[in-house]
Amino acid sequence: MNAVSHRCSLVAWLSLLMLAACAREGPPVTYADVKPIFDQYCVPCHKPGQPGHEASGLALGSYDDVMKGTRFGPVVLPGDPRTSALMMLVEGRVDPSIRMPHGDAPQPSQAEIDRLRTWIAQGAQPD
Repeated sequence: MNAVSHRCSLVAWLSLLMLAACAREGPPVTYADVKPIFDQYCVPCHKPGQPGHEASGLALGSYDDVMKGTRFGPVVLPGDPRTSALMMLVEGRVDPSIRMPHGDAPQPSQAEIDRLRTWIAQGAQPD
């Protein structure tokens, strides 16, 4: 294989990898797409005056609130759903006593969890 053929093969291979990554990521997800999830499962407890806010300082009523995080630090690390505290809590990758939402509260569906994960993976864009 000559140098030109080798470069063309490499470019074609890299192009396919990039296309596969884009297809796996799906359409853009913005805060407007995940706000209903926060509103349904999180905001009732995580707003000023409610237990979740009082315990952690985390309010989830707006994009700025979400990105501010808790008094202990951020809960969303844009581009990194694996180590974002929000995903650890919602996916149950923490002690069951601190899984969110707590106890018998309705839990988000897998599709809703996937939407949150995608939003964070894509950079947690505002809109």
